[in-house]
Amino acid sequence: MIVAYADPPYPGCADLYKDQPDYAGEVDHVELIRRLNSEYPAWVLHTASTTLQHVLWLCPDDVRIGAWVKPFGIFKPGVNPAYVWEPVIFKGGRRRTDRSEPTVQDWCSVPIALKRGLVGAKPEGVCFWVFAMLGVQPGDTLVDLYPGTGAVTRAWEKWQRQLWAA
Repeated sequence: MIVAYADPPYPGCADLYKDQPDYAGEVDHVELIRRLNSEYPAWVLHTASTTLQHVLWLCPDDVRIGAWVKPFGIFKPGVNPAYVWEPVIFKGGRRRTDRSEPTVQDWCSVPIALKRGLVGAKPEGVCFWVFAMLGVQPGDTLVDLYPGTGAVTRAWEKWQRQLWAA
């Protein structure tokens, strides 16, 4: 199975990355979601709670929404309530067919990643949760569409090593 992992700058937030060498301005989410749907049997797309309505409107009807709950987050002065959860839109993946297989929840609680060199870098625990939700197996392929710090790819490599060792 080929899995696409999309963690782009969220709508309206591209300017946070203008100092990055691969900066290309705002992400065209219409084109991104079209590509995800047409090229990948399984995919995940991170967005913000403030942009969920816009992004979800672009998605096919058969997507699901998971929640990354952040027990620790960066609290901004004057912002209430705090932004301590993130919607994770996902589609496809392997269905569990055996009751002995563990059931994966559609939410996870993982603290944010700090000092990773890029705002919004995903912690390993979030990546592992996504991989489990999609039912990845040894030998599957991950396409990290927005590699940023490389955290998702490193988490993928570690996850695959653990699956092969099991």
